[in-house]
Amino acid sequence: MSQEMSHDEVQAALERSPFMSFMKLKLVSLDQAAQRIVLKMPMRAEFERGAGTGQWHGGAIASLIDIAGDYALVMKVGGGVPTVNFRTDFLRPAMNTDLAATATVRRAGRTIAVVDIDVTDDNGKLCAIGRGTYLPTIG
Repeated sequence: MSQEMSHDEVQAALERSPFMSFMKLKLVSLDQAAQRIVLKMPMRAEFERGAGTGQWHGGAIASLIDIAGDYALVMKVGGGVPTVNFRTDFLRPAMNTDLAATATVRRAGRTIAVVDIDVTDDNGKLCAIGRGTYLPTIG
């Protein structure tokens, strides 16, 4: 069932999705052995909590968390995996910065997978954390 994806294949998959393409997600790194992926999302006016504030809206951060968690598994299985549930804890406001999400698979069983996601700003400060539960099988 495993069909590992290369860096270029993962980036192409991100760009095929209209929503993820709009987010301008960039694959920073992937490590198949560690089951870890890092995605970066640039700050844009469309992601601001309030016009001109430079503060990230929580919905954009939550989307980044869900996508990073999903792709920590996608890179391993070679295709989409449905989200069962995810949570986000916001730790500090993210202002005038790009965000990086580091997603690490904690457990990938036959029927369920759990991924932890850390979101940091350009200075490496932790802004949010998330945990996602996904179905790691295709179809």
